[in-house]
Amino acid sequence: MQGAPAMQRYSIFSLLRNALSHHERWQAAWRSPEPRPAYDVVIVGGGGHGLATAYYLAREHGITNVAVLEQGWLGGGNTGRNTTIVRSNYLWDEAAHLYELSLKLWEGLSQDINYNVMFSQRGVLNLGHSLQDMRDIHRRVNANRLQGIDAEVLNAAQVKAMVPILNTSPGARYPVLGASLQRRGGVARHDAVAWGFARAADARGVDIIQNCAVTGIRRENGRVVGVETSRGYIGAGKVGVVAAGNSSVLAAMAGLRLPLESHPLQALVSEPMKPVIHTVIMSNAVHGYISQSDKGDLVIGAGIDQYAGYGQRGSFHVIEGTLAAIVELFPSLSRVRMNRQWGGIVDICPDACPILGKTPVRGLYFNCGWGTGGFKATPGSGFVFAHTIARDEPHPQNAAFSLERFTSGYLIDEHGAAGVAH
Repeated sequence: MQGAPAMQRYSIFSLLRNALSHHERWQAAWRSPEPRPAYDVVIVGGGGHGLATAYYLAREHGITNVAVLEQGWLGGGNTGRNTTIVRSNYLWDEAAHLYELSLKLWEGLSQDINYNVMFSQRGVLNLGHSLQDMRDIHRRVNANRLQGIDAEVLNAAQVKAMVPILNTSPGARYPVLGASLQRRGGVARHDAVAWGFARAADARGVDIIQNCAVTGIRRENGRVVGVETSRGYIGAGKVGVVAAGNSSVLAAMAGLRLPLESHPLQALVSEPMKPVIHTVIMSNAVHGYISQSDKGDLVIGAGIDQYAGYGQRGSFHVIEGTLAAIVELFPSLSRVRMNRQWGGIVDICPDACPILGKTPVRGLYFNCGWGTGGFKATPGSGFVFAHTIARDEPHPQNAAFSLERFTSGYLIDEHGAAGVAH
């Protein structure tokens, strides 16, 4: 210690001081204020989308008299219950451009909010198991290239070279004929996204209020004037609802009925192991997808449960079917133990695209219906929703996702590109 350089001695003593302090001297990541009587904007939902909306309201539009109300803890809903995949290779222009905006924001997000969200552009593979799968892959890749989005088609040998443990035998029940690849896609750390946006929004004056459930939406003369909560009434000039699987419940409080169904969506993780998978592999045919986290566990996702419900838990038959599919694709993983599984709640529109815009109640805005594609859209969703709330008109990237499309018939059918739940 005596011969150690001064900087090294400082680092050692600093580490010891903080270790013994039990974090008492650490600065809080964000404040925990009491709710004010009223705000210019109230955001209902403290997940990634809601926190991103509050951040961009403050940063892009100078609106800082904002409260984010979360019924539990930040990131305790779908933000912390997904498999963290990020990509933008959707089929139709409207969806592809919205997800591409989000992907571009992901690429600079850690620097923008000064928080490491652990965004890893390791690539996303969508496997093709039949000639029809491959025709669909070629169609989507060509559409993406026309949209200015990176995409390419791989044959079975190229897929095998990227993922050596994948079973590409012609005798497999679902033989791998090829895949699409988006190299800019990847994964991020879901908790870090919520924490990073929360800290950045708080630094700009946004109040983040946890354990504050919204129990009613108050209207007067066709306009929203505030929200009833478990911590009292809070007035608001505008209210943005970003409540994921509970969106239809919140809409009913305002007298609205949205074209949504809520379903449990399951995922699970394995015990940690040495790196064996270096990209994200998805398969619509077997309804399974897999990646490996930085700490070594395999992150596995399933399709949605077919029944509607609000349970954040799993169904054994879905878990068994998903693991059987994963073992077919990766026989060498058959003896890997699963550590835990969970369920999230996804709200799904008839065309597998979100509702993102104004409602018939003046001053009330909804951001919902992302289905299985919500996490990847987090920064882009917040960016355009903040624009919509601040200016009372949609951003060009979310204009097509209004409620009116369900009466005009101008739907954006992304069931194929949304594919397996993710």
